[in-house]
Amino acid sequence: MFEKRSPEFQAFMKRVDKQAAWLERKSQTVEGIREVMDDFIGAIPLADDVSVVQEDCNGIPAEWIRASSSANDSVFLYIHGGCYISGSPGVVREFCSRLARASQCKVLCIDYRLAPEHPFPAALEDTVAAYKWLLDAGYDSAKIVVGGESAGGGLTFAMLIKCLQQQLPLPAAAVPISPWVDMEVSFGKSLTRNKGIDMAPLEPLRLGSRAYAGDKNQRHPLASPLYADLSGLPPLLIQVGTNEVLLDEGLEIARRAEQAGCDVTLQQWDDMTHVWHWYASIFPEAQQAIEAVGNWVRDRLNHSHPAA
Repeated sequence: MFEKRSPEFQAFMKRVDKQAAWLERKSQTVEGIREVMDDFIGAIPLADDVSVVQEDCNGIPAEWIRASSSANDSVFLYIHGGCYISGSPGVVREFCSRLARASQCKVLCIDYRLAPEHPFPAALEDTVAAYKWLLDAGYDSAKIVVGGESAGGGLTFAMLIKCLQQQLPLPAAAVPISPWVDMEVSFGKSLTRNKGIDMAPLEPLRLGSRAYAGDKNQRHPLASPLYADLSGLPPLLIQVGTNEVLLDEGLEIARRAEQAGCDVTLQQWDDMTHVWHWYASIFPEAQQAIEAVGNWVRDRLNHSHPAA
């Protein structure tokens, strides 16, 4: 199936296929999903030039992740995924270190409150509060990029919309990666077409939707940004893999944002599965996607590109 992809990617997908039954079993409960995120994704060691410093953003735990190339005045505010019910800065720390190196930004990854203990709009409130903390700390909005993967991609859109509503200065750009933007988990044929091909099962999305949005908020525009007014957003880079179950909603929100007048760069990566970026230490296509993010961010922030 993946003949055109790297041997490392082919081998990785074979290993994932062998673990499919375990992943499916673990995805039936919140506790199981949290275990998968911590054990399956969050155990990659950091490079020697990476530093991690804990931060308190007015009561919201976070951590600064810097690489040797990170500029002091440029911030990538990163919002982790995990279906709103799992994940942490520790889970995405190695991925964020690669983002820091590629974008030449220092990354601030926040530990927002999770459902079901803290349903909508807790995660959004924490994300907006962390952005306000950056502004209050003296960081220039023109030197801030915000982004996130999966649920973090949805939160990226929601945060931008909330900032517009509150008339806050917007960040320079935003990077939703494999964004989940429909709490009904019902948009597009990719939900069924790519089921069994994508690494991400559908049950965690449904669990997360029930835990975070409940029955009343599934179409709330700040829970499901697919149904929001997207006009006025900053430049967007949206990356999606063609084998994702969430592919169609990622493509659709890109189309709607462009229709609303936004500057949208859409990148579709052939054969890639949900948030393939996590596995940059394993196969090159993941690192290539991160480098593409870095190039785009540096262009928006007017950072110099490293010599070839």
